[in-house]
Amino acid sequence: MKKSLQIGGAYVGIIVGAGFASGQEIILYFTSFGLKGVYGALLAAFGFSLVGMCIAQVSSRLRTTSHKDLIYQISGNFMGFLLDLLLSIFLFGVAVIMFAGAGATFQQMFALPVWLGSISMVVLTVATVMLNVKSIINIIALATPYLLTIVSIIAIYAIATMDLTFAEQAVIAQQAQISTNSWWLTALLYMSFNIGVSFSLLTVMCGAVRNDKVAGIGGIIGGILLGALILLIHLSLLAKMNIVIGLDIPMLALANEIHPIVGLLMTLSLLGMIYNTAVGMLYSFIVRFIEPSKSHFKRAAIVIGGLGFLASLVGFTTLVSKLYAVMGYVGLVLIIFIVGAWIRGIKKSDG
Repeated sequence: MKKSLQIGGAYVGIIVGAGFASGQEIILYFTSFGLKGVYGALLAAFGFSLVGMCIAQVSSRLRTTSHKDLIYQISGNFMGFLLDLLLSIFLFGVAVIMFAGAGATFQQMFALPVWLGSISMVVLTVATVMLNVKSIINIIALATPYLLTIVSIIAIYAIATMDLTFAEQAVIAQQAQISTNSWWLTALLYMSFNIGVSFSLLTVMCGAVRNDKVAGIGGIIGGILLGALILLIHLSLLAKMNIVIGLDIPMLALANEIHPIVGLLMTLSLLGMIYNTAVGMLYSFIVRFIEPSKSHFKRAAIVIGGLGFLASLVGFTTLVSKLYAVMGYVGLVLIIFIVGAWIRGIKKSDG
């Protein structure tokens, strides 16, 4: 059970980046639909659990060491090549975005130069990537209970002190809607995008787990925790929509409203989420090309980390962020292939 909890915690840690934890993504994809966002959160939780279980079990059966091992087996050579290419570009791109995000956060919090914040995150990320995969899972998983605690405190406070009814707040929340899609389609697209984000590290993590049942339970636990976080953040923001509408980091605003110390704890949580995502993306990107057991793995981590730092300074993030839209559809294709492979009961002996 301990291993399943670690996998579940790490699954959450990879997905809950700064956009999720800040509340910005939750407003766009869930809260803007008012109380229907609750249904969206439940649907996303079901999807995260089901697909997380499938990825975890298939990866465990195939003993995957990178996403490449899995993709080519479940989707064939041509589609495998396309998905592998897109995922690899995306992994590096998201790592770069996290480095840039750390720089911006350091500048906003401590009035430090952007480059200093970015390079600090790069150094910390590269140092973590040099550890073995079990240590990386443990580190990423540690942040999950901390974030759940902070978000629960904010949710209780927000609901206890709300000024308007949920129905009145829902009218205000509709101003944040970015598309005409229904609540259920928006929730599914959000889930599929994040499956694309977490897919590579999940395959690496669960490929190292010998018992596919343990791995599968980890995927289910992670999905349930993700659903709980979405629901808590959604209710927190909906309760205070008249205050947080239009803010860049709404959850931080609510945390500061409780007490500056809670605000500081939330800020540390945001930095922790940036770090988690950066580690997950950079490690998955490097192991796609170089096995961790190779002598030049650590040198490669330093070089690629350095390139990521340079890219974060030259506006590369603007270009890469356009991949986010593509990634939602890549995630949907991955979901179809992985669930199909799970239903077929694909195993190591298959290829």
